[in-house]
Amino acid sequence: MGIKLLSTGSYLPDRVLSNADLEKMVETSDEWITTRTGIRERRIAAPGQAASDLGYESARLALQRADFPAGKLDAIITATITGDHPFPSTGCLIQNRLGAKNAFALDISAACSGFLYGLTLARGLINSGQAGNVLLVASEVMSRVTDYTDRSTCVLLGDGSGAVLLTADKRDAVLGSFIASDGSFAHLLWAPAGGSRQPASHETVNQHLHYMKMEGQALFKVAVQAMSEAARTALERAGKKPEEIAFIVPHQANLRIIQAVVKSLGVSMDKVYLNIERYGNMSAASVAVGLDEVITRGLVHSGDLVLMFTFGAGLTWAATVLRV
Repeated sequence: MGIKLLSTGSYLPDRVLSNADLEKMVETSDEWITTRTGIRERRIAAPGQAASDLGYESARLALQRADFPAGKLDAIITATITGDHPFPSTGCLIQNRLGAKNAFALDISAACSGFLYGLTLARGLINSGQAGNVLLVASEVMSRVTDYTDRSTCVLLGDGSGAVLLTADKRDAVLGSFIASDGSFAHLLWAPAGGSRQPASHETVNQHLHYMKMEGQALFKVAVQAMSEAARTALERAGKKPEEIAFIVPHQANLRIIQAVVKSLGVSMDKVYLNIERYGNMSAASVAVGLDEVITRGLVHSGDLVLMFTFGAGLTWAATVLRV
């Protein structure tokens, strides 16, 4: 038993926040941002627009493209760290809006690695017989955890959502995968307040502790090493060489990180899909949106191999070789 990719979908909010806009908000410049990150603009959710709203749109599109009724879904997995509420799960809200009455729903929290973690979980549910048809959604409203007074982080983040529809199949679309984590590095990328450790208070709000905090220089080296190892392991498990990959869809966190990982794999950047210039870092949604775009834009065709890799808070990292 394996899984088959039936369809994909993605959704980006209408509002564009450009580097020129950020120049008016903090002490920064378009040159500084693009040189260090590769980002020129990012999408921002409208007031009142939450993770379930973005997730619903990408999920609806994936179902529509496959002409697949929501009532046939057995499970909905939502990868997010910016859910609508502490509880209930954002997945339950998406389930209700889709009318997927026969599906169980849950969220997973693996930050930027959430989509590939979710893909592994969905495959496990299908292979174990717990579910036949799974909708995997990655939806993030990172602008709500962005400190727009911190020029080192506010230039990085954007909002968006991607979704994939998966079903049981004799031929497995996942040829090889790898997921990992190391909690000893948790302090390098986190939101200090808002949970049971530091509940919301006037002090936590005034000190901006509900926003993302990051030690960028320390993360760079760890991210390159972790994603390089994850990608090589996924390729080994798939029994494939880098040159057999049609396209690479990396996490869109930083252009220099992507270039370093790709160089370590000995692959040309011509095979790498980039949308970081337009969207920035959308956390779990980055790889999901990238996968949808390489497929819908005709950059890959049925039977082609796609390598995806990612790295995020936790720290977490993952890689997957997928046959589309």
